[in-house]
Amino acid sequence: PEEFMRRFLLHVLPGGLHRIRHYGLLANGSRKASLALARELLRATSPVSAAIDNCGDGVTTLAPTFVCRHCGHAMIVLQTFTRGQAIRAPPS
Repeated sequence: PEEFMRRFLLHVLPGGLHRIRHYGLLANGSRKASLALARELLRATSPVSAAIDNCGDGVTTLAPTFVCRHCGHAMIVLQTFTRGQAIRAPPS
């Protein structure tokens, strides 16, 4: 038990320290600039322009957010719940 506790406590940070989860390209302070530079260097399109589908007749439509994994058609959001809102039960 002592060895287990010793090894477990090696992963616990001392008081006052904060764990950094992302670093490098995903560092919070420079995330937008770093990802934009990476996309430019890789000649990749941004996710916003990739989501827009140009039909050729001058009308641009957004690609569906939710797609059914069985049939591939767009799913329609019928209702969204806010935090703390009671979920309506089915009629009895």
